[in-house]
Amino acid sequence: MRLAIRHETHYDYDTPLAYSAQRLHLWPADYTAQKTVSWSISAPGFDRALAYTDGFGNRVHMVTFDNIVGPVSIVAEGVVDVTDTAGVVKGLVCAAPDAVFLRQTRPTTATALLRTLAEKQFAGRSALEGLHSLMTEIHARVAYEIGATHAHTTAAEAFADGRGVCQDHAHIFLAAARSAGIPARYVTGYLVTGMGASSTAAHAWAEALVPDLGWVGFDPANAKSPTDNYVRVAAGLDAAGVAPIRGSRRGGDAERMRVEVRVEIAQQ
Repeated sequence: MRLAIRHETHYDYDTPLAYSAQRLHLWPADYTAQKTVSWSISAPGFDRALAYTDGFGNRVHMVTFDNIVGPVSIVAEGVVDVTDTAGVVKGLVCAAPDAVFLRQTRPTTATALLRTLAEKQFAGRSALEGLHSLMTEIHARVAYEIGATHAHTTAAEAFADGRGVCQDHAHIFLAAARSAGIPARYVTGYLVTGMGASSTAAHAWAEALVPDLGWVGFDPANAKSPTDNYVRVAAGLDAAGVAPIRGSRRGGDAERMRVEVRVEIAQQ
């Protein structure tokens, strides 16, 4: 399937922005199931951006700019061809050893409740069966509710409250899978829901390392493995590590951010 994406992030400030340095995870990955047809990023200072591939295999851009008086916009857009591989991820190069993805971070630290969740799903099942069961159980027990959580909500908090968004579903999955000794990573990207449909937000899910199969995607927010309706952008230990835009600034008081994402099925 061919998907067309436009991801716009707008910033407004009450005072001039003296200086800003931003790390961008906005360039889709190319691998067996996904090929970028065209892609571009528009941002202040992007013509001087430092581009590199990080230890997780993500394409990253570092941009800096200064003396901005008006609003700032960062826009990523393009077209990507995606093939449905039932969530199996092949052809991605990641320099980091698999064991790195057993590391729990603050958002993914497993409490007794999350460890119990994992134990129940994996008892008497293969790793693949247990991961699918875990995904389904999280979907059933944590309602999707916008505004119920925030950027710093932990997996334990969202699971205990029974509400959250895709970031929380993915963090819960990571916490439980890692507590069961299965390497798992956080994935950011985009999702379109069907023919003629569009999305208005970026999406997040998880990938876990399955013995004899490799890395496989699991989307607890939708209770399914990624299909050709998904575009994968970046992966890391948690949401903070692969935020689409993250950095620091001087000046620019009272920052206000607005994000607009549009994902559509494109004509081929």
